[in-house]
Amino acid sequence: MNFLKFLDTLSDKDLLNEKSSRRDSFDMFKTLGKGAALASIPFGLAAISTKTKAATKSMAYAAEMADEMDVLNFALTLEYLERSFYQQGLDAAGLIPSSDQAVFAKISQHEDAHVDFLVTALGSNAVAEPTFDFTGAPGGLNLDPFGDYPTFMALAQGFEDTGVRAYKGQAGALANDNALLEYALQIHSVEARHASQVRRMRGEKGWITQSNNTLPTEFAAIYGGSTPESNTTQGGVNLSGMFGQFGGDAAVTEAFDEPLTMNEVLTIASIFIVS
Repeated sequence: MNFLKFLDTLSDKDLLNEKSSRRDSFDMFKTLGKGAALASIPFGLAAISTKTKAATKSMAYAAEMADEMDVLNFALTLEYLERSFYQQGLDAAGLIPSSDQAVFAKISQHEDAHVDFLVTALGSNAVAEPTFDFTGAPGGLNLDPFGDYPTFMALAQGFEDTGVRAYKGQAGALANDNALLEYALQIHSVEARHASQVRRMRGEKGWITQSNNTLPTEFAAIYGGSTPESNTTQGGVNLSGMFGQFGGDAAVTEAFDEPLTMNEVLTIASIFIVS
């Protein structure tokens, strides 16, 4: 099946909103009021301000798991970041080769749909879009993603791989709301397809092998964390050394994706968030 046609069937904004139960599920968030909205701090801002750092420590996800409102705004800020990145990349004259334009245009459309869906779902409780700097200057980097295509591709991979692990890390916070969990997983699976496609366009495997990658060392946190991608123990079972003739430990790590906590994602994303 043509990959672009396949992507075109994913994350359609109308499909994301087609179920009446979806609207019902979010009604409770729209009635929480401004007080609840103020308690929902976007993850990027928490890396910028002392006050937001203090507030973050007092929130539910201080124990590595947020409540539903925090998770939705957390996801929205991730989608804001990806949407802005791809929009700027597509707008940069001569950056993306014609052979890759269609793929990134489609991925960008998906990020638009994700943002629109989450903003609509959250209503007045949706956090504002942060100001992004994709040179990485807020984190002490000096990148040129919109003037150098390899750098743009490396960041695309980093953002997509981070997004997949971020959604996975907060899925448990939605476990008591089947509708919310379903919608988050719908977005999560599409982000995973984005990650796989970008990785292959960079000449890598579509899945993550241990904690090895071809990104700059500054992005090691994307593949590390409290449960790094080099993990070979699943469900309390140590699989290391058990499948030597089938790829060994490298293959074991490829078979399982690991989550990132909200604070771990915050550390990564704050490199690119000004305010």
